[in-house]
Amino acid sequence: MAELLTKTDKRTCYCAELSRANLGQTVCVMGWAQRQRDLGQLIFIDLRDRTGIVQLAFDDATDRAVFEKAFTVRAEFVLCAHGVVRARGEGAVNPNLPTGEIEIAVTELKILSAAQTPPFEISDSVKVGENIALKYRYLDLRRPSLQRNMLMRQEIARVTREYYYENGFIEIETPMMVKPTPEGARDYIVPSRIHNGSFYALPQSPQIYKQLLMLSGFDRYIQLARCFRDEDLRADRQPEFTQIDLEMSFVTEDDVMEMNEGYVARLFKEVLGVEIALPLPRLTFRDAMERYGSDKPDTRFGMEIQNISDLVENSGFAVFSGAVKDGGSVRAIVVKDGAAKLTRKEIDKLTEHARGIGAKGLAYVRWVDEAPACSFAKFMAEGELENILARLDCKKGDVALIVADKDKVTLPVLGALRLKVGKQLDMIPEGYNFLWITEFPFFEWDEESQTWAAMHHPFTMPLDECLEYIDTDPGKVRAKAYDLVLNGVEISSGSIRITDVELQQRMFRRLGLSEEEIDRKFGFLVDAYRYGAPPHGGAALGLDRLAMIMCGADSLRDVVAFPKVQNASELMSGCPAPADPKALGELGIKLAEEEK
Repeated sequence: MAELLTKTDKRTCYCAELSRANLGQTVCVMGWAQRQRDLGQLIFIDLRDRTGIVQLAFDDATDRAVFEKAFTVRAEFVLCAHGVVRARGEGAVNPNLPTGEIEIAVTELKILSAAQTPPFEISDSVKVGENIALKYRYLDLRRPSLQRNMLMRQEIARVTREYYYENGFIEIETPMMVKPTPEGARDYIVPSRIHNGSFYALPQSPQIYKQLLMLSGFDRYIQLARCFRDEDLRADRQPEFTQIDLEMSFVTEDDVMEMNEGYVARLFKEVLGVEIALPLPRLTFRDAMERYGSDKPDTRFGMEIQNISDLVENSGFAVFSGAVKDGGSVRAIVVKDGAAKLTRKEIDKLTEHARGIGAKGLAYVRWVDEAPACSFAKFMAEGELENILARLDCKKGDVALIVADKDKVTLPVLGALRLKVGKQLDMIPEGYNFLWITEFPFFEWDEESQTWAAMHHPFTMPLDECLEYIDTDPGKVRAKAYDLVLNGVEISSGSIRITDVELQQRMFRRLGLSEEEIDRKFGFLVDAYRYGAPPHGGAALGLDRLAMIMCGADSLRDVVAFPKVQNASELMSGCPAPADPKALGELGIKLAEEEK
């Protein structure tokens, strides 16, 4: 039977806080039994809490009733132990444990809760299948690595609030049930019982509300905001997530970017002890795509994309010359010293990968012997291959990978190959490379609907010099938008907002919205602009993604306490689950299957 805590059972310290400085002190610790070792006349219990482990010792000097109780303890029993801190015996010191020089000679032991044998050992050294771990997430969260991640996440939140508070930001909560608005992903819909037949949406972001707060005179807003998007999941995406949401009035792009640079420098210094050099480098969207084939490039390594279109536009290789003639390009990346590892078999695998992501094929030059092996050599006139190799600085021991197609294919395909090869050949060094990507296109062409869509959101301010192209050439319009990228992961996105009513209406119309749609979806925001809107802009930083990178985790699931899996379900609780038919009836909802 479980024993109860009394007034004298006051925890004096956490397990891993003890050291030789505490020798001779009487302490009270509480936690879970990691393991019990019975050596006959000597019993040891490793007691674990969120700080780590301390060893409890029971020997001939221990009260017999306490010793016998220690004998019954098994893994994951919850214990309260009183005792005296003493040095471990000679040869018993554990240098791999922060408390490895000491132990607690137990004088009183309480079993607060017995435990069944868990479905897996609570240890970072034991591999557990993800489905089992997530089904028993409350046990999985006892593992030291996950507890460290949760504690680091809490530190990130603490530093965040302190930094922005110190810089004059006001924390304001925005609604969790909002009007559905188009922001690029599907909304999670919440039916209203009172307004039968009408629905709320869970916010994809607090975008409109934070802009309204600027109109309300709160010139610096901050919130650790919960956001929801009904989209397909991946390693760095969850259907519900937390973003560090901020907005500032009377600012330019530089003001917002510099404020956030100060934040990441403070965060990494205080939490990780890492110095981040400021100002952070910047690349325009166009330059990022041209050089790295991505709007979120990992700049910890080189292997930049090079354009060789001018060298091959008149070549005898129709794949190259045809691509240039059709308005495309021929581009390449060079894997320095990669010929030994990128065998012909490995290049074939890369070719299949390239085809799988949109390329028609992959040409290559692999230079192992005196003469380079080239997949298109027979089509080259004298000197043409040499000119290509010279342009690319491709030498003996290197591999050149070449794609010919429209830029919308060549650039992202080579960008993806660059990352794949970089990881495969272990070319990406440790470290933290921040980078701003600026001047995003305002519009992007939607092939499915054959219309122009907003790349970020329709409230983004175009660059001044691009205003003339809104109606005549939308593809030329660039935005006052900026993303912060860390090691190839987008961790922040933001922009300066449109505050001119006429310009906002013009952008809505260019996006194909009718006056009725504008009024229905954004009427309250447009009306608000008529009462004096200060110039403003902001950004949102992904707290989950920041935590994932700072913890060195591979997935958001390692930094979210109760994550969803690939199909957006939670294995532990079994949600989503069917609703009570009575509740559905009150909401005026009838399931389609029932109608059948």
